[in-house]
Amino acid sequence: MEPAVHNLLENSARIRPDKVALVQGDLRVTYRQVNSRANRVAGWLIDEGVLAGERVVMLLRNGIEYLASYYGILKAGAVAVPLNCELRPEGLGELLAELHPAAVICGSEGEQLLHSIDSDTFGARLLLIKDPSRSFSHRSARVFAWDEVVHDAELADHGLATNAPTLASIVYTSGSTGTPKGVMLSHRNIVSNTCSIIQYLGLNENDVQMVVLPFFYVMGKSLLNTHVAVGGTVVVNNEFAYSAPVIRQMAREGVTGFSGVPSTYAYLLHRSPLAAFRDKLPALRYCTQAGGHMAREIKQRLLETLPPHTRLYIMYGATEAAARLTYVEPELLVEKIDSIGRAIPGVTVRVLDERGEDVAEGEVGELVASGPNIMLGYWNDPTATEKVLDGNGYHTGDMGYRDADGYLYVTGRKDHLLKVGGHRLDPQEIEDALMATGELLEVAVLGVDDHLLGKRLVAVAVPLQENPSDKLLLSRCLARLPRHKIPSEVRFVAALPKYPSGKIDRTACLEAPPLDVPKL
Repeated sequence: MEPAVHNLLENSARIRPDKVALVQGDLRVTYRQVNSRANRVAGWLIDEGVLAGERVVMLLRNGIEYLASYYGILKAGAVAVPLNCELRPEGLGELLAELHPAAVICGSEGEQLLHSIDSDTFGARLLLIKDPSRSFSHRSARVFAWDEVVHDAELADHGLATNAPTLASIVYTSGSTGTPKGVMLSHRNIVSNTCSIIQYLGLNENDVQMVVLPFFYVMGKSLLNTHVAVGGTVVVNNEFAYSAPVIRQMAREGVTGFSGVPSTYAYLLHRSPLAAFRDKLPALRYCTQAGGHMAREIKQRLLETLPPHTRLYIMYGATEAAARLTYVEPELLVEKIDSIGRAIPGVTVRVLDERGEDVAEGEVGELVASGPNIMLGYWNDPTATEKVLDGNGYHTGDMGYRDADGYLYVTGRKDHLLKVGGHRLDPQEIEDALMATGELLEVAVLGVDDHLLGKRLVAVAVPLQENPSDKLLLSRCLARLPRHKIPSEVRFVAALPKYPSGKIDRTACLEAPPLDVPKL
């Protein structure tokens, strides 16, 4: 029988009960303790009448409460729905109305958010709150305190049989390519992808993963599941904005793996003591990057700055794929520096034309993936599901090609192309050229309405130096790009707006407050 997601925790708790599963500051939690608390959550849900398949929303930051809730919900046969506890009240209200959850589990931030939303969209009949401080008497929900329900007293695994195709979790996309959608992932989707990642990264019980990405984001979820599956340790640090303490903690805890999105690594390179700690990270075996395209300049700088024994994995995936689709082997990264690699074990990625037929080597088409990790569909949205799932698999919306060695390259997204003065332009190419100047921390190229050109190009950029010059920046781009691809304007800002996953919020970039740059 195929394992369910929570079996990953149960197996590690049985084999290594006293191994540390979670480190958070001074807190150390063993596998026995995580599993016991997850059993308490499961028992509470079952005792309170939550049925298999009902949704349970989690409004929790990374930590022991998240681990116990996530695996406990799955043990109870319910569906885990992790949400960002920094959502706006109206956004959370819309999601609750869409999900109709049986219960909500939250910490202090989530409690405040729940208390502020409109009662018509509240929905849930049960609340489990860590250190409750507010009254919910105006709601019909029954409120329980976390510490009264969840503790370390031994409680046997419930042993509920869960079929692999059963829905395990609904994970919302970041919204970077449109309105966030609830991606339905089965136990099979998650476990198959977990096993594949373990295989190509060579993970084992000695691995210690530094986690700065939120667990409600699909990449964060994969970091948790992979390390729980092998009996490793996750070190949680929710304060990556202060990157120096993160680097020091990596050295102190003997971290073997670090994972991030492109902006994570840009900030590590330019606004952290990573280079100074190069000789103080002897255990750092690998780093992984996913969550969008990373400029060649950042990859090259990382290869120069990371300890020489640290392997850098460039990866590609999607929430709809339970996290991962492709990777580049570290030993081939220099040769294939612009590639997203080849499909991970158990997955197939093809390049198809509009008729669904394979295109020739070097020819551009859409990347379409198939395998046991591909989602069941979007929650309550059959129309959106039909647009991306068909007999060929999951249509990623990314355009690209395959080289003679079978390595894949992404050239841009179908929906991100800009038409400027009769030319079809891909912002990614222009962003790469701007980053290659070495003048920027990060940049987004956007199209702004223009009555003559239709669109004109605007670069919203974070400079590395004080008093940046837009003229100097653009003149350096002319060596790499034809004139019609050069932005007509550069707006310097202190930071690009981000989604909680760390991906750039392109829609909000034009509203970012400008830096006060003196005119030369």
